[in-house]
Amino acid sequence: MKKLAIPGFCFAVLTTAALYQGIHANPVSAQELKTKYVNVSASSSLNLRKSATTKSAVIGKLVKGNKVIVYSESKGWARLKYNGKYGYVSSKYLVSKPSTTKTTISAAKPTTAIKYVKVTQGTLNMRKSASSSATVIVKLAKGTKVTFYSQSKGWSKIAASGKIGYVSSAYLSTSKPAATTAAPKPKTVTKYVMVKSGDTLTLRKSASASSTAVTKLKNGLAVTVYTESKGWAKIKANGKNGYVSSVYLSAKKPVVSAPKPAAPKTTTKYVKVTSDTLNLRKSPSANAAIITKLVNGLEVTVYSESKGWAKIKANNKDGYVNTSYLSATKPVVSKPAEPAKTIIKFVKVGSSLNMRSGPATTYSVMAVLKHNTPVTVHSETKGWAKVSASGKTGYVSSSYLVDQVEATPGITNTAYGKTLDEMVAIQMKVNPLTDKKYNTFIREDALDLTSSTSGIVDGTGWRVRGGAGDQYWAVGNVSNGDILQIVNTVKGADGYNWYQVIYNNKWVNASPDDVKYYLDVNNFKGDTVKSLQFLKLSQSASVLNSEVNDRILAGKGILAGKADAFIEAGKAYGVNEIYLISHALLETGNGTSKLANGILYNGQMVYNMYGIGAVDSDPINMGAKYAYDKGWFTPDAAIIGGAQFISNGYIQAGQDTLYKMRWNPLAASLTGKATHQYASDIGWASKQTTQMYNLYKLLSSYKLILDIPAYNTISK
Repeated sequence: MKKLAIPGFCFAVLTTAALYQGIHANPVSAQELKTKYVNVSASSSLNLRKSATTKSAVIGKLVKGNKVIVYSESKGWARLKYNGKYGYVSSKYLVSKPSTTKTTISAAKPTTAIKYVKVTQGTLNMRKSASSSATVIVKLAKGTKVTFYSQSKGWSKIAASGKIGYVSSAYLSTSKPAATTAAPKPKTVTKYVMVKSGDTLTLRKSASASSTAVTKLKNGLAVTVYTESKGWAKIKANGKNGYVSSVYLSAKKPVVSAPKPAAPKTTTKYVKVTSDTLNLRKSPSANAAIITKLVNGLEVTVYSESKGWAKIKANNKDGYVNTSYLSATKPVVSKPAEPAKTIIKFVKVGSSLNMRSGPATTYSVMAVLKHNTPVTVHSETKGWAKVSASGKTGYVSSSYLVDQVEATPGITNTAYGKTLDEMVAIQMKVNPLTDKKYNTFIREDALDLTSSTSGIVDGTGWRVRGGAGDQYWAVGNVSNGDILQIVNTVKGADGYNWYQVIYNNKWVNASPDDVKYYLDVNNFKGDTVKSLQFLKLSQSASVLNSEVNDRILAGKGILAGKADAFIEAGKAYGVNEIYLISHALLETGNGTSKLANGILYNGQMVYNMYGIGAVDSDPINMGAKYAYDKGWFTPDAAIIGGAQFISNGYIQAGQDTLYKMRWNPLAASLTGKATHQYASDIGWASKQTTQMYNLYKLLSSYKLILDIPAYNTISK
């Protein structure tokens, strides 16, 4: 897949290739050609330029005596061909006869002497020129033998280590300095910290109990001991130097047992609600995400209570509840009375509803009820209805039942006032891409043949085409000097021979027929999978968080259990939550990428779930910077914040289907131009549907709304 490089997204670029053009010299008779010779100094060269101006690009260099063919001369410039390249040079550097003079350069051999580097410590900098601010070429150690050439103003020109440079004369001597004996490396021993389990040993700045503490050392830690004196040892531990009391060091490593964590003190309480259920939340806030709902009388384990909130465990899940709904004594739970009569309801449109053996998602699924299935409701309590349907009696979520049959949502069609052929013509102007392989051809005068099956491209501006003639679309570009393999020769309608060549670029300009195929909605709207490119991404899929967590996000790394965040993101910014999940799974490698799992940036851990800002040149650093600038310091913040970017970029701009994101038919119909398109690959929208379909297939409860474009059948 190749994407556009739009601000913030890590997408490949939509290229707009130039129109076909070739460079051909005007026919010149043999009598008009002139042979001349380059006349420049032996130490310089003559620039061969692309056009007759000193501002033009240099395409080659000629030296004194080079023989060239001159086609024309005008206004001080000569047009010529040299080494297979056409270009321009200044006429004043060309002569009719080659120069016969030879320049002989002789130089007296410089007087040299041997000297030695004389420094008391460190090294001596050899610099590129006689200045203390000049670039350092190499560093010379004490006693290094150098070749001395000359001296001026306190600087000496020397040769050393195979290089020539300058050093301060003050650090050179005619006699080799005596070598110094390196001080013997102090002997060290390894010892181990030995303190009581749970205690630490203080590493101090000096050998005194009143000295500043540097750090604390754990029992059993290996340390390097330099010296020991008067009950103190000078040591290195954890990369830091300091002093510790010698009595707490041992030559033998002590056995360190892991401390047994103290069991937290807990109390048992009971949920006390008069109606409905109690929300178990992710954090102590009424705005925090809901983990699950607790029924009246449920026994819970309380870890702590603070500011009106209790941290508890209930139904094997940890979370927070309002303390006012907990009781030290178990309330009496009365069984709700059965209604005197039963009523008929219907399964909500867009849902496939699980009938369970009990009133909770933890009970087994007995049957799956399709939308508009009639059910007999026996009772309803705490969000669950006891129903009979399809010959079975069980429980379903009350929120998926309605009082009457709902109409199945129809497929909307949006007209754009253009014919399909007009849309194709608009798209072809920007050369949409494909990874499909075509038979490709190039005109005979574009190649210099090296054999019957190979040729070299001569000149710039040549293109390979989808057929033997200029009337065929340009598949791609070739460059001067490219070698092409020839597989066939075809006579074109223009009278030229056209070589069929092998063109191995991965992405090429698509043919008009292939562009038309992917623009034509009739090729996809009857396909269960491919028709999802018309799914309205601005509409919620109305999924159940438990199903998403259990069936889609389970085992997906950092994304596991994040259904609530995706659902919240979808609601906040008007984006289909399944599309957000699909996008995140693709960009994070199923929740395993570095950006998804957190990058430390400017001392802060940041997260990026959609690859926003992760440009190809530096994806990790730039993706982390974008997340830092947006304040995405938790996985949930990255999921929700990234949804805003996706929504603002395309969906809320009216491109709320994959098809519209790829082709933007509204802008094309209004302006006659292909603009603001998510990807350059003609098959991009169709390719994205398989991932979406596979995610929907895992769910039993969801909603689909399609918007299919309609094009005119007759041109205006």
